Amino acid sequence: QVLLVESGGGLVQAGGSLRLSCAASGLTGRTYTMGWFRQAPGKEREFVATIRWNGGTYLPNSVKGRFTISRDNAKNTVYLQMDMLKPEDTALYYCALSSRIYQRSNALLPQDYDYWGQGTQVTVSS
Repeated sequence: QVLLVESGGGLVQAGGSLRLSCAASGLTGRTYTMGWFRQAPGKEREFVATIRWNGGTYLPNSVKGRFTISRDNAKNTVYLQMDMLKPEDTALYYCALSSRIYQRSNALLPQDYDYWGQGTQVTVSS
């Protein structure tokens, strides 16, 4: 059984940085895609970043240039480095894993992912 555990959330002032981590266990291979989503109160879950098994990444314009996604396959861990944080980045951040193999396309939708973590809260004060 795949288990995802996020950490690293917290309270930070606007302009500050946080690094989220997501440790995966119960995996049987390396060709999985990892992603980050966020959900603010009263809003739909929003795609934040994804990284394929081959290291390819995709981030939307809303966070591109401020956020970076990376992974350590030896540790089965994915990271989300968030810099220049804004109050609108405040949300519950979820880590997700897709067992499907993406060669060049990206997993951008919640339904593209098979497993989810419990979430870690990020609050950015103005």
